[in-house]
Amino acid sequence: MNQTIEAIMSRRSIRCYKPHPIPSDIISTIIEAGNQAPSRGRMEEGQILFRPWRFVVVDDPEFRLKLVQTTLPIWKRATEGMKKVQPDMYENIMRQYEEMEEPKDMVYHCAPVILFVIGPADFAVSCALSCENIMVAATSLGLGSFYVGFGAMVTGNAEVVEALELVEGERIYGPIVLGYPDEESSALASIRPTKKEPEIKWI
Repeated sequence: MNQTIEAIMSRRSIRCYKPHPIPSDIISTIIEAGNQAPSRGRMEEGQILFRPWRFVVVDDPEFRLKLVQTTLPIWKRATEGMKKVQPDMYENIMRQYEEMEEPKDMVYHCAPVILFVIGPADFAVSCALSCENIMVAATSLGLGSFYVGFGAMVTGNAEVVEALELVEGERIYGPIVLGYPDEESSALASIRPTKKEPEIKWI
């Protein structure tokens, strides 16, 4: 199979990672793949500029813990809402949470790298394309990835906002966690979404 198609077809959301660090050159390659995504242009200082995004790589354990502490309460409130409508999934998730070692991280899944893609709020499509490139590139290099919606909910922490250098009009896309999949973990196999066949109309 074509290597690009193989990476696209084998990409999946990984929810459990080994603690092994990712070499910086591999992270740089993944970011460059994201930087090569298509985007619409924007006018800035009389020039039409493309690539509206920027990237923040988090691999510092202390800052990573700060992110976990910021987002975990939000995750807990959202998960509690599943208790009545999806009781089986709720019980499965909470079982994983109880079995997890401290610090419990159900948002970033203990991944060694958290990659923030940050861009203008009105460039959502362009930044989403960059995220997709990042995840496919990670798969092709033997890494797992996961687009973590809860991970963007850090704007209530002023210290985190300052570190990410977020300004008015910007938003977080992702972030995307990266790491080597922990294939031996039961948590990895516990969530398998059913994907329907593509709906296609030929004209």
